Amino acid sequence: MTDPRSQATYQVRLGWGAGALDALAPAEIVVIVDAIGADPRLEEAAAARADAVFAGSLRNATATARAVLDEQLSRGERTGIALVLAGDDGGFAVEDYLAAGAIGDALSAHGLDHSAPDVAVATEGFRALRRALKHLLSASGAGLALAADGRRDEARAAAEVDAESAPRRITG
Repeated sequence: MTDPRSQATYQVRLGWGAGALDALAPAEIVVIVDAIGADPRLEEAAAARADAVFAGSLRNATATARAVLDEQLSRGERTGIALVLAGDDGGFAVEDYLAAGAIGDALSAHGLDHSAPDVAVATEGFRALRRALKHLLSASGAGLALAADGRRDEARAAAEVDAESAPRRITG
């Protein structure tokens, strides 16, 4: 029997860190969600397991969702999609959870809404907290670390939803 935590019955799945690449049901498309920065090791691990890998954030959420939809359409069939959150060493990071919610919201707007409950919770959290994103990212652990390094503007920039119109494709 498949582990129910693999979210195999859902098209869009969500998990944390490199462990999610093993724990979630295999997906043809992986989106590495990292709102502040990038994790090349996680991107590399995903590229070894999925046909198409994208890097998503709040800044390119809609562009990433469109690219995922285009990838599915080019395949001509329903495609598994894993949102893999970089997190804080694979653990919970509020900024990545909100970014996953923004991508989930954009996927849903494009008709890809057969989502695991994990994705639905992130999506609804994003919707409810959208007006507070700048504060939440600045007050998050990553945002406070950036501020301590004199890089507060990077946290504020990371909170700008759809500031970038192009997806970042890693492989595929």
